[in-house]
Amino acid sequence: QLQLVESGGGFVQPGGSLRLSCAASGFSLDYYLIGWFRQVPGKEREGVSCISPRDGSTYYIDSVKGRFTISRDNANNTVPLQMNSLKPEDTAVYYCAAGRSILPVTTPKLYPYWGQGTQVTVSS
Repeated sequence: QLQLVESGGGFVQPGGSLRLSCAASGFSLDYYLIGWFRQVPGKEREGVSCISPRDGSTYYIDSVKGRFTISRDNANNTVPLQMNSLKPEDTAVYYCAAGRSILPVTTPKLYPYWGQGTQVTVSS
């Protein structure tokens, strides 16, 4: 069974950093499109970033460009999301998801596998 587990969430002051990690069991992340999404109560889930399986192409939503970095740690079978210069509006539950598309897109329906989420809170 394919399972994804997020870790690294927590509480941080504005301007701080967090490093989220998406770990897999039962399959190698190398062959999957991996996306990071976030959701706040009352709003739709938002695609934050993703990394393609073939050439490592990445996508970032405009609001996180220059602050967030997605990468692959193939040795540990994880996909980290480094989040710097965090803002209160980054507060959300962050989810990682896996799909089979080769294109770096964050359309949720392309991701059949989801983790349980990790809370990120940015506040002074």
